[in-house]
Amino acid sequence: MAPARAQQAGENLTTIRLQPEDLQRGLNGHQHNFYFLPPGASGENYVDAGFFGQQLRPYLKGNEEALDQLNLYKRQKTQFLIDRVVAVGAFGLYGQQIFAHDDRQYGNPTQLVAGGVFVASIIATVFINAHTNSYFQRAVGAYNGSGRPGHGTVWPRLRPAGLEIGQARGGQPLLGLRWALD
Repeated sequence: MAPARAQQAGENLTTIRLQPEDLQRGLNGHQHNFYFLPPGASGENYVDAGFFGQQLRPYLKGNEEALDQLNLYKRQKTQFLIDRVVAVGAFGLYGQQIFAHDDRQYGNPTQLVAGGVFVASIIATVFINAHTNSYFQRAVGAYNGSGRPGHGTVWPRLRPAGLEIGQARGGQPLLGLRWALD
């Protein structure tokens, strides 16, 4: 049992572990902060990563792939905040227009636009939140050296190494793709 403990302790020195509940988050999952164990930490002393993952960033220093994924996570969270402000503003404008005149109004042009913006914002929330959690999970996976299975694992292997554009003898345009064999 001592070798197993030593191996587990060695993994803890170099890996970042997410809280079990955070590992289970999927597409369109909860949009609250992630909690992680930094490299070298053990037990249940999980650290709050912060709304934008800013507490995780120092641990990812030097790993460009992990930082890119964390930047995508931050972008999604920023879009989420902007979307919330737009939704609340549109809802407030709609409500303000009800009492803007002497009698209550529920269908003036300003209200229709505000209602449309509110509905568009709610729909946009679905698309904004779709992959937000997976970006954070992929950042941790990239740091740990284990890419998260699923999205994006096949494409890097199939990605062409080069693109060439030319013209055939008959004047037809040609598009050529080149792959590098590693």
